[in-house]
Formats: sequence, C-alpha cells, structure tokens
Amino acid sequence: MNFLQSLAQHFAGKPIDWEELEESLIRADLGVPMTMRIIKTLQDREAWSVMGINDVVKVVREEIARILPANPAPIQPLPGQPKVILLLGVNGTGKTTSTAKLARYLQQQPVRSASRTDRYAVLLAAADTFRAAAIEQLGIWAERLGVEMVRGQYNSDPAALCYEAYQAATKRGVQFLLCDTAGRMHTKTNLMAELQKVKRTLGKQDPSAPHETLLVVDATTGGNGLSQAREFQSAIGLTGLIVTKLDGSGKGGIVVAIQDELGIPTRFVGTGEQLEAFAPFDRQVYLDNLL
Repeated sequence: MNFLQSLAQHFAGKPIDWEELEESLIRADLGVPMTMRIIKTLQDREAWSVMGINDVVKVVREEIARILPANPAPIQPLPGQPKVILLLGVNGTGKTTSTAKLARYLQQQPVRSASRTDRYAVLLAAADTFRAAAIEQLGIWAERLGVEMVRGQYNSDPAALCYEAYQAATKRGVQFLLCDTAGRMHTKTNLMAELQKVKRTLGKQDPSAPHETLLVVDATTGGNGLSQAREFQSAIGLTGLIVTKLDGSGKGGIVVAIQDELGIPTRFVGTGEQLEAFAPFDRQVYLDNLL
C-alpha cells in the first residue's frame, strides 16, 4: 500500500485532523516546507468548501507535480572528449551497482551520428580504492557489460586514478567515463575534502570536468537523504540524483524534499537488483506510484 492509499484509508469518513495530517506528510519524507505549503493550501480551501480526503490527495498531487520537473535533462556525450560522470554517496546506497546500471543504460542509447553504427563506449574507473570488495564488484560488472575498467592498487589515491582514467578515456575515444567513488559519510570533512581533490584533479584535464556529479540516495533512508544531499551539494555541487530502492519504499517522498529545498533533480531511479531495473526519472510514473 502506498503513502496516500494509507492516508486515504486512515482519514476516510473523518473530519481532517490537521496535526495528524501534517505528521503523516512529514513521515512520507516530503519535507517540512512542502508539508506546510500543502497544509496552508488545504486550510485556505476549507474556508469555502467541505474538505474530504479526495481533496487532500488532489492538492498533494498538484503541489508535488508543480515542484518536480517534467523531464530530467538527458545525459548526452560531448564532441571529441569523454563526458565524466562522478558517482557519490554514503555506504550502502547501491552506488557501485548504480554505476554499472548507468553504464548499461548509456551503452544502449542511440548513437546520434551518421558515421557511427555501434554503441557508445563507456569506461569505468574503480575510484573506491579503499574497499577491495568494491573494486572486485565493479570489475565483475565491467566484465558482464563488456566494458573496460581502470583500477589501481588497494588504498591508492582515487584522484590520481581518476586522472589516469581520463587520459585512458581520451586515448581510446570513449564517450563516457564513470568514476565510482568510495562511499563516505556526509559528515566526515576529510572524506569530503578527498572528493574535492578528485574534482580539482579532473579539472586539470578539462576545466569543466566532472560534467555530472550524481548522488546515489536510498529512498528508504527518509530525511537523512536530504541531509546527505545538503552536505554533498555544499562540498562538491550536484547535478542530479540516482534514487535507489524505490521498489522497497512506499514513500519515496525524499525525491520531492530534495528538489524542493535544493533544486537538485532526480535523474534516474533504481527499482531492483537487476541491471535492467534502472530508468530515467519519470514524473508521471513517480506520481502514480506515490499517490
């Protein structure tokens, strides 16, 4: 049962208890600013109409649709140089698997050139050098996908590895370089400084690199996902989210809260462990599932 089905069932046939409704909306991870706007809109309408749960559902849907962009910006290749995509996140969000899923997705996009008939070339960089299991995991995905991977020694400098990977991508004419960085707590300033070093090092090769910085967020973590997004945005700047485990959460309201407060759009969603369980964010599908 999704969030508003639960809400409708709970409030059906009852006068609206504003405090209880506010608590329910906040528990759905919509964030305090969005929740207060919804409550205010409903209270303004109540002055001239009889309010029921169907009105609540309608207003919530309208407010969320107003906040979320209709279509996320697609990831397009750059002419004559690799597009660098940095994947960030805390431990346990599914970052390495999301890196592999994104690689597969990019491979399958139509090549917009009359001179090419094959797939886009993708290179993976195992920049999570502090966890041997992450390097091995990404290596297994790379083999399954049929893509090359740049790896370094265990505990080696991730910034240097990303630098090397960029050089390799340039030499090989690769369109997309995906750098899987180490999972890190957003509250650890030394680890965030390491990410800034990766960004500066890539910038020595191309001042505009990395071209995308995607934060992988677990939909089931609730409001903690918003805290993560704030810190990563402040430290390195984000161009979008990959939201995982939307299949395991009846809420997923964190998508709305992060867009509302920080203006960071959700670019992709993961809904399972399989490689194909990954797609660009679709507002209509999201609303239908949430509401």
